[in-house]
Amino acid sequence: MRVKQPGSHSAMKREKRFSTSSFPLSANRELQKLLALADVAPAEQEKLFIQKLRQCCVLFDFLSDPLSDLKWKEVKRAALSEMVEYITHNRNVITEPIYPEVVHMFAVNMFRTLPPSSNPTGAEFDPEEDEPTLEAAWPHLQLVYEFFLRFLESPDFQPNIAKKYIDQKFVMQLLELFDSEDPRERDFLKTTLHRIYGKFLGLRAYIRKQINNIFYRFIYETEHHNGIAELLEILGSIINGFALPLKEEHKIFLLKVLLPLHKVKSLSVYHPQLAYCVVQFLEKDSTLTEPVVMALLKYWPKTHSPKEVMFLNELEEILDVIEPSEFVKVQEPLFRQLAKCVSSPHFQVAERALYYWNNEYIMSLISDNAAKILPIMFPALYRNSKTHWNKTIHGLIYNALKLFMEMNQKLFDDCTQQFRAEKNKEKAKSKEREEAWVKIENLAKSNPQFSMYVDSSDLNSPVAMETDIPLIEDVQRLKKTVEEGATQLQHDQRKERPMVRRKSELPQDIYTTKALESHRRAEDMLTTHDGL
Repeated sequence: MRVKQPGSHSAMKREKRFSTSSFPLSANRELQKLLALADVAPAEQEKLFIQKLRQCCVLFDFLSDPLSDLKWKEVKRAALSEMVEYITHNRNVITEPIYPEVVHMFAVNMFRTLPPSSNPTGAEFDPEEDEPTLEAAWPHLQLVYEFFLRFLESPDFQPNIAKKYIDQKFVMQLLELFDSEDPRERDFLKTTLHRIYGKFLGLRAYIRKQINNIFYRFIYETEHHNGIAELLEILGSIINGFALPLKEEHKIFLLKVLLPLHKVKSLSVYHPQLAYCVVQFLEKDSTLTEPVVMALLKYWPKTHSPKEVMFLNELEEILDVIEPSEFVKVQEPLFRQLAKCVSSPHFQVAERALYYWNNEYIMSLISDNAAKILPIMFPALYRNSKTHWNKTIHGLIYNALKLFMEMNQKLFDDCTQQFRAEKNKEKAKSKEREEAWVKIENLAKSNPQFSMYVDSSDLNSPVAMETDIPLIEDVQRLKKTVEEGATQLQHDQRKERPMVRRKSELPQDIYTTKALESHRRAEDMLTTHDGL
């Protein structure tokens, strides 16, 4: 029986946060340290290179017994490091016999069954709070990824030879690894797949199709996948390179794959990358604006306020690139939704919607179409300037009203009068309803049997309920209130206050934190070597 030693808590914590995939461990793990590639004659280097590649196909146990085979693990690590330097700084060393050996070594080390997810899924997952489970075998895996990237980046690399080994099956297995929980691995996978997409023209359509399939399964079946953000990042770069006019398959991809991704509960994990892809499409083809905006309004969150803030962020990015001719097509449904957001009791939703009035381009679009937009927005703005619980929202609303007032004084006055007329109508209708109920009650009282069924002490006269805001008394008074409120907002904004709301101070796992902080992104690693 194992006795728990003092101070073993950190070791237990490390075991909890580290996991490893299902690697078939090699039976013979005793590696012989070979000569350095620089120490043999050029004629012998290819043979020694292949020997080292085959040596690196031996797999070790990093989780259940991390201290086992330390000597042989170091031999493999040193061989991988040496080969990275060798193909980075030498030319004409990637000969035809090297290709199958490199691809085989990569496949043996990388293609494996991933462990089950340890973090919650869906809306419960918070990337800022929930720590990822790291791959225990990363000391070797990182070097294999670095070596393979150097192999793909080498001036000697010939896609015509490599395509016999880097085929559809290879790409499919590579894509399966994107579900790894370790963000360091997904970072290398992202760069690796992007390089393959760039170098193998024959695989491009297949890669796009398989990414589509991953998205379809994610949206309609599992709602869980760790690599959606990285796949979208690759797609953002691919979309940027699409030729004009856009092919029909690319438009279908936007409407049938990218837009439904907004429905998934875990949107926060990949939303910045998704919004970037959507905006890239609209910059390529402005005629897609209407279906995109209408889809966003269709998927608009009803009960999830943080998700609603994300939609508002994305909508502003879309409005930043929208053509005036396309804006006219969507302005009415769009501003009806914005009016609902301004009325939201969740102050961050209302605040984010009101920040649109700080965007100069959006304000120019509103100014050109004020006759349509102001009548939609005015009731929500005025009502919430009186009833919203948050004082900051009052100031932002007064700012928006002031901008509308300066934009078109006559229209503002007309909207004020129209709003007052509508409130008077509502008040009259309310009075009619009350009178109708009094009439019904009096008719009931006139029934001889009334006293047998109803206790007269339980009856009360109808009471007028002031359920709405005070009525506008005077246009000039409203203007004065708006100007004072906008001035107060400017004063409040000059005060120093924290820009970010801090999250809870939960204890973090020090091993996970250190491992992620020490990770060098694949792109940075390639740039560093290129500069040498």
